[in-house]
Amino acid sequence: MKFIIAPDKFKGSLSGFEFCDAVAEGLQKVSSDFEIVKIPLADGGDGTIDVVNHYLNGNKISLEVNSPFFRPIQAHYLYADQRKIAFIEMAEASGLKLLQPSEFNCINATTYGTGQLIADALDKGAKEIILGIGGSATNDGGMGMANALGFRFLDENDKELQPIGNNLNLVARIDDTNKHHRLNEVKIKVACDVSNPFYGENGAAHVYAKQKGANDKEIKELDSGLQYFAKVITEKYNINLQTISGAGAAGGIGGGAVVFLNGQLTSGIELIKELADFDHKISDADWIITGEGMIDMQTLAGKTISGVITSAAKKNIPVAAFCGSVNLSLEEQKKLNLTYVTSIVQGISNLQEAMDSSYENLVKASYNFASLLKNKS
Repeated sequence: MKFIIAPDKFKGSLSGFEFCDAVAEGLQKVSSDFEIVKIPLADGGDGTIDVVNHYLNGNKISLEVNSPFFRPIQAHYLYADQRKIAFIEMAEASGLKLLQPSEFNCINATTYGTGQLIADALDKGAKEIILGIGGSATNDGGMGMANALGFRFLDENDKELQPIGNNLNLVARIDDTNKHHRLNEVKIKVACDVSNPFYGENGAAHVYAKQKGANDKEIKELDSGLQYFAKVITEKYNINLQTISGAGAAGGIGGGAVVFLNGQLTSGIELIKELADFDHKISDADWIITGEGMIDMQTLAGKTISGVITSAAKKNIPVAAFCGSVNLSLEEQKKLNLTYVTSIVQGISNLQEAMDSSYENLVKASYNFASLLKNKS
């Protein structure tokens, strides 16, 4: 019997790699004859860089770049020289994780550092760049990223503007004559799992800016700025950002990546599955075992388990999900097309105790599942 183990992490408890090891340990306690293939996955969130490197086998490049507030910091990205592929997480240079909560101030923040990472990958000869855009501290529509790649944003007096969200509504002209010479040679894929438009009630500013430190007045100003910036982009490039699903992701860098990088917005889990050659590896599997910290109907919205289920359904492979917490009705479980679902938590425990026992509990859950299958066969 062949098992594919393809989880996301249990946030704060187990990495995807540890999940694979725990499940394999439980399965092997039932039979040493089981064929086990470990394929840790991610959906573009925290920890994705380690999963990507598992498949790229690249080098971690360290670079001094600008923080969201133009301070020098060390940031990292992955580069696989043999395959000429770079994986860049914008949070490394432009993320909330770099700031104290008291510093959150997206109206004055920039994505310039993310552009510096992209420029370095281009200089190294990358033919493909995968850009993860989760966890941003910014709302500049990608203006900072583009500025680092040679684009200039000028006001009505042809004075160059600092590339921050507060200046979006001052951009009168975009000068791209000195944009990076390799931008037209590289394929850029952007891991994006939201569908927010660039501006408006469901746009970048109204939905995300508050959690990045903006007050109500600033949110309105940022939204107005994004709307104005979008008009300038339409005039220059004949691209209507408001019609692009996901353009409002990460403070508008989703749309900025389409315009300035000729980027393709793609589901994060689909990108990782492609890197892992997932659909090919699962072809002759009897079961796929997946899992993440919590499963509920939000799981359908671009999460790792959703991507696993989609691939499994095409090949009629049953899927078992082992999770820390399960919040599904039977009807919802059927809708998700999961054959087996269980919470691995044992006994009465608080959250910290449950997290501390995750590995051991996952071994037990896997053992019990495999024992059930063996007794039925």
